[in-house]
Amino acid sequence: MAEAIIKVENLRKHFPIQDPLPFKKSTQSVKAVDGVSFDVFRGETLGIVGESGCGKSTMARLINQLIRPTEGKVLFKGQDLAAMGPKEIRDSRKSIQMVFQNPYASLDPRKTIKQLIAEPLEIHKVGDKASRLDRVRELLEVVGLSSYHADRYPHEFSGGQRQRINIARALALNPDVIICDEPVSALDVSVQAQVINLLKDLQKKFQLTYIFISHDLNVVRYMCDRIAVMYLGKIVEIGTYEEIYQNPLHPYTRALLSAVPKESPYDKKERILLKGDVPSPVNPPSGCHFHLRCPYAVESCKSVVPELKQNGDGQRVACHLY
Repeated sequence: MAEAIIKVENLRKHFPIQDPLPFKKSTQSVKAVDGVSFDVFRGETLGIVGESGCGKSTMARLINQLIRPTEGKVLFKGQDLAAMGPKEIRDSRKSIQMVFQNPYASLDPRKTIKQLIAEPLEIHKVGDKASRLDRVRELLEVVGLSSYHADRYPHEFSGGQRQRINIARALALNPDVIICDEPVSALDVSVQAQVINLLKDLQKKFQLTYIFISHDLNVVRYMCDRIAVMYLGKIVEIGTYEEIYQNPLHPYTRALLSAVPKESPYDKKERILLKGDVPSPVNPPSGCHFHLRCPYAVESCKSVVPELKQNGDGQRVACHLY
């Protein structure tokens, strides 16, 4: 069994809702992440999938402590990041970096590429000015750009090139883990393939561990070793990509996979249409959050929260049917 570099235990993030009446404290909150537990093993790519608003991006920010959790632990190499002070958290970010969804909004338009990539080195006081410039040139070459791009500004690059710059900046401090939050969703299909192949090559070269968040299930299938499926702030199923794609257990996972476009017009894959809308995270249903839309719901689904239990070799599912 590989070493678990990150352990997430009962992680919750509830955002309080401000009451419209002045001087009145609201008792309601948005339950963005609601009791999530999983491990990330060294050298693997863990994919996180689910509908918009299910809590994927919030969980990514909780792991990196960009926002603090309401409850729970995030253990990185045995140390609880959620219990650290600001200085310790900043030091931990040398080892956990992020690549954000929007390749332009995550780059300061007033700074050159040289300044942007060197910024984490300056913040953490790594090397002198000359060695930082050498490191910037090296990183540009690593991600498929040229060193003469260093003096240009973000608006002079295409979307794919900007994302390569973001990846170079994430690599600057030699991290152990990179969290990729929808890193290719804003790119053209041909450019998506280039960036995905770049990420896979970098993983082999630098022994990186990825947490890969995406809506595109075909990208996740190509990129990830294991996949976690989220619904309304909870993980409902987690397993290897073979287990998830060949034998999905949770009804929600089956519905998600049925939405993937057919590879052939002769493919007889059945489309599963879910009835109703996603419930509000302010007031999620009791019991299993999915029971209002589940065609197989039984009486216990309405009142008992299913645990994420192992089924088979390593696949885990939170469903009363198993």
